[in-house]
Amino acid sequence: MNRFRRITLATLLGGLAAAAGFKALAQGRWHGRGPIDAADLDKHLDRMLKHFYVEIDATEEQKRRLEPIVKQAAKDLLPMRENLHAGRKQAMELLTQERIDPAAIEALRARHLQLADQASRRLTRAIAEAGEVLTPAQRKELAAHLARRHGRWHG
Repeated sequence: MNRFRRITLATLLGGLAAAAGFKALAQGRWHGRGPIDAADLDKHLDRMLKHFYVEIDATEEQKRRLEPIVKQAAKDLLPMRENLHAGRKQAMELLTQERIDPAAIEALRARHLQLADQASRRLTRAIAEAGEVLTPAQRKELAAHLARRHGRWHG
């Protein structure tokens, strides 16, 4: 696969994965009901995948291959999300101290960057795995779908 196709595929699938991940893991709450548990996450992912399969006209074989890729990535990302939320709380505590500790703030920033890098690597791996399952036509349909959604979000 040439470089342009790899970049295009990564962008398309990254958009899908990010949209699903941000929707599922946003703001530390699960549809306003508090922390995410594994059962709720699986239900949400099943619902999301069902819609996704319709959008790309997925075959049964593709469904069988995509489900574990998406679910494992989401489960791997969940602890990272929790660590990022704990870091936000720690940042607020650092900023409200009587004296600001630049070294502590820098250490927290470094930890956040490390977590973001871990999440990015995990997401990239899932994108590459899912890209091997989809056809070029399905990736184009996915791109069109994401462009329509992007227009609604940022219209």
